[in-house]
Amino acid sequence: MSERGIKVLVVDDSATLRRLLAQALAGDPASEVMTETCDAVLALGQMRKRWPDVLLLDIETRRMDAIAFLRRVIAERPTPIVICSSAANLRAPTTLAAIAAGAVSVVARPASGRQSAIEQSATEIVRTLRAAAAASARPATQAPAIPTPAALRPKNSADVMLAAALPRSVERTSEQIVAIGASAGGTQALETVLTRLPAACHGLVIVQHMPERFTAMLAQRLDELCRIDVREASDGDRVRPGQALIAPGGKHLLLQRSGSQYRVEVADGPLVNRHKPSVDVLFRSVARFAGGNALGIILTGMGDDGARGLREMRDAGAMTVAQDEASCVVFGMPREAIRLGAAEQIMALQQIPGAIVAFGMSRAQSAIPWRSPGGG
Repeated sequence: MSERGIKVLVVDDSATLRRLLAQALAGDPASEVMTETCDAVLALGQMRKRWPDVLLLDIETRRMDAIAFLRRVIAERPTPIVICSSAANLRAPTTLAAIAAGAVSVVARPASGRQSAIEQSATEIVRTLRAAAAASARPATQAPAIPTPAALRPKNSADVMLAAALPRSVERTSEQIVAIGASAGGTQALETVLTRLPAACHGLVIVQHMPERFTAMLAQRLDELCRIDVREASDGDRVRPGQALIAPGGKHLLLQRSGSQYRVEVADGPLVNRHKPSVDVLFRSVARFAGGNALGIILTGMGDDGARGLREMRDAGAMTVAQDEASCVVFGMPREAIRLGAAEQIMALQQIPGAIVAFGMSRAQSAIPWRSPGGG
């Protein structure tokens, strides 16, 4: 990073948005706008002279398709890229394709072209850019960056949604589930994991940090690629073997027990760890209602959402896994889980599908100690 802080490259078709973002970043002592342009080819040339710490990329770019541009950047030097898109955009599948190609986050475009609307969006966009750059670049031993005013807002814990579980309060049963949490880089990681699972695997419940509408498209895309069924969760859905339920954007996903079966609750509520859905909320509910009948997995992502929930799952007797640093797009969430002692195993992304299958086998033969496919 530069002496001033993060170097930001803005590639966006809106001259007004580029100008206002440049002004907002200029007023942030921890940020520096390298340049702003609407031309992807020009941006590539500028980057080769001075590489940015983070990019803000419009889904519409000139002289080069945004997805092709994104892939070129990541191929040359992995760099956090934040997509600027509207949830109401009819080309939203293109935004999902950008996330699948390696973008780490999505921020909403202003609801209108009015300057007042753009100004209201600028603060959130700047916060996301700084978080993406810091999470991707900061080693575990480095102190966090100075927080922006937005980051100083109170950060709710899972307590606002449900009480913590009592350690090891759930009896072992034959009904077992897998809970997965992910954020930046998670769409690619989920594809790697879910496409390698057999149709007969345990039921899965998943939180992926994404805006509304995008989770439904993610579920549809994964369903087309996987042997298991993948769908966006609806309130009251049963957790079934061979099926993955993905939390809807803008709602929390909680596990519930109904007799000998598991069902999910899709609930509104406050942001938890500044997210909705929150991984901590899902993991706490799994600790409370499934305990040792569950496997918890935390994948790539910014921040610390899910770390405490995974620790609660482990304390409740669940088996727990964190993705290793080498295979993460952003190591923030797994790193925090490891720091808290929440992860029983740390493994590469490619090992995790095998660990899910091995979990079922080890629970069926409880006398055999569980091991990841890579040992440990």
